[in-house]
This record gives sequence, structure tokens and C-alpha cells, in this order.
Amino acid sequence: MKSITSVYKIGNGPSSSHTVGPFHAAQTFGERYPDADAYEVTLFGSLAFTGEGHGTAKAVREGLPGAKIVYNLEETDLPHPNTMLFKAFKDGKEIAATRIFSIGGGSIRIENESNPEDVEVYPQKNFSEILALCNQENISILQLIYILEGARLREYLKKVWTAMENSVRRGLKAEGILPGGLNLKRKAKGLYETRCYNESGDVTMNRLISAYAYAVSEENAAENLVVTAPTCGSCGVLPSVLYYMRHDRGFPEEEILDALAVAGLVGNVIRTNASISGAECGCQAEIGSACSMAAAAVSTLFGLNIDQIEYSAEIAMEHNLGLTCDPVNGLVQIPCIERNAVAAMRALTSVNLSRFLYTTRKISFDEVVDTMYRTGLDLNEKYRETAHGGLAQIYREAEEKGELL
Repeated sequence: MKSITSVYKIGNGPSSSHTVGPFHAAQTFGERYPDADAYEVTLFGSLAFTGEGHGTAKAVREGLPGAKIVYNLEETDLPHPNTMLFKAFKDGKEIAATRIFSIGGGSIRIENESNPEDVEVYPQKNFSEILALCNQENISILQLIYILEGARLREYLKKVWTAMENSVRRGLKAEGILPGGLNLKRKAKGLYETRCYNESGDVTMNRLISAYAYAVSEENAAENLVVTAPTCGSCGVLPSVLYYMRHDRGFPEEEILDALAVAGLVGNVIRTNASISGAECGCQAEIGSACSMAAAAVSTLFGLNIDQIEYSAEIAMEHNLGLTCDPVNGLVQIPCIERNAVAAMRALTSVNLSRFLYTTRKISFDEVVDTMYRTGLDLNEKYRETAHGGLAQIYREAEEKGELL
């Protein structure tokens, strides 16, 4: 398996391939040519046709301020449907030109260069092998991660956590209507500030975690900076539970980073053996994966053993099986934002069950990941991020009939 760092990517929502990938491509090119006084970025293929609606230009300029954006709608003979051509200029002369491809999940590939992300860091290919090695060497899953990843992982996780915290804080303060045409009002601030009469501790916890999940998901929908965890569409689940544990329960930041590491490994296992793409396997691959990652993270914070960590991740994924990806109007808003909050609460339920029942379980995490992948491949194309079926279709039909609430 590859490094955990490839699971967490910082960039603009709402799309991993249309915004996060281009953001990192722009940032990488700018770092290579910092002395340039002008940049031009040409978008081809899917990025050219749908980039305007997905905020690709905004993402590129976030990573490469001042860049001129060109949309090439004519060229079709491309090495990849998400192709970008970056050019750097100095004193009016072109000093560099590089083609970069956004290959999905926020990952990029630079033409004629090897991809650092392709380096295998973990010789284990699934959770069962990780579990066996930890038991054999009498080490924790966290110890294994740091042995194989090295000290640099800690620095990266600190960046990731800072970006997650900032996305929660921005989202809790923001108000207004989200872009895209659905006229969907932001709800995070209201959830955070409105307390029910005689509100119990459990209700407060649910309200706060939901507010944090809404905050990040609304920032994603607004095309602002978020962290793929493991995708943009599911970016609110993990930050919401960790933000609650850090700022409402008082867990120290060092332990939050450890929880992020274990969550990242769980996401890594899923990505390696199945998929984290809604377009490939439906929303079970995005929200289900995020729910498993959050459950593993909280289990780590609570000091649960490796079997309990595995079981909590398994429960979280198992009860998202079959979840379709049918976003209304193709936007990462309905039902995506609300779904992040529901998954965050489900992650906590999974942890609580795993505390007491882990010795009775019959299904391994690897088995439920395989089940998710097979289920995803069986899903009708309408329910895999095309907005052609399900809730998206029902909404469209109601809109055409003038029956919307």
C-alpha cells in the first residue's frame, strides 16, 4: 500500500479531480518556477467542459495566484480526460511548459515523470495482514504506521489537522446561500448556536458534531479549502468527530494526530482493495469509507485495542452498504451535506458497539470492504454519481412539475 499522505489532500471543493487535483498541480508548478512573473494554465477535456461549474479555475488560482486560465474545448486527442498545460513566463518569454493530469481522488501525474505516490510504503495489502504483523511483533497499529512512514508523516498530519480545524471554524461563521442554483441555505452556524430547551448532554453532543460536519461540507460546497477524508464529498465526517474530541472533550492535539494516522491507514486499505470513488461504487465508497475512518480514529482516541479498532471500522462500513450516489443537480449538496452529519454520528455508534461486542464478531473488515466493492460494481449506473437516478431524478421531476417545497 502507498503512504497515508496520499489519502489526505488539502484543496478546494467540491470535486477531488476537478478542484483538489488542479490545486495541487498548480501549487507544484509554482514551486518549480517561483521566479516567473506570469503563468498560463490551459484546461482540456472534462476540465474544460465542466471546470466552470466545478470551480476548477478558482482552485488553480488558489495554488497559482494570478494565473491566466484558458479553456480548450476543441482538442480531443488527449493522454487523459483531465489534462492541464501549465506555462511559466519571465519578462514576456516562455521559460517552462508542463502537462499535468488530474487522475482522480485529488492525485496528479506529471507527464514523463514518475509519481512519488506510487511508492509502496506498506508491504501489507489488507487489514488482516496488518493485524497479523502487529500481533506477531507485539506492536500497536500506531507503532507500525510510524515505523513504516517515518517522522515526516507527523509533520504532514499536522498540516492536515490545521486545515481541517480551519474548515470547521470558517463554516461555523459563514452564512448565506451556497452556489450552484439550488438556493440551499447554510445551516452549520444555526445548528451550532441554537440550543434546544432543556437540552441533554447527548443532544448537545449530536448537535455540535452535526454542526461541525455541516460546517466542513458547506465549505466544500462553497468551493473553499477542505481536506479529502477520503474524498471531498465525505470531507465533513472525520473532521467533525475529531474537532469535537479536541475542543469539546479536551483530547490533546498529539493524540488527534495519532487518530488521523490510524484513520488514514483504514482509508488506505479501502482504497487499495476496493474504491473510494462515488463514480465507481456509489456513496458507500465515499461516506462508508469516511465513516469507517472516523470510527477507527475515535477508537484510537479511546485507547481501544486493534481488534476493537477493526470491528468499529467494519460496523461503520457494513451499515453503509448499498448507499447510492445520486446528488441533486449534480451538486455536492443534497443529500451530501446532511449525509456527512449522519455518518459522523454512526461512527460513534460503531465505536460504542465495538467496545463490548468485538469478541463475538463474525465478519472481518477486509470482508466488508470486499462486499462494498462488489456491491458498488453491481449498482446501476444511475446511482453512481451521474445524477440520473434516485433522489436526483425525483427532484428533477418534481421541479419540472412545479411541485417543489
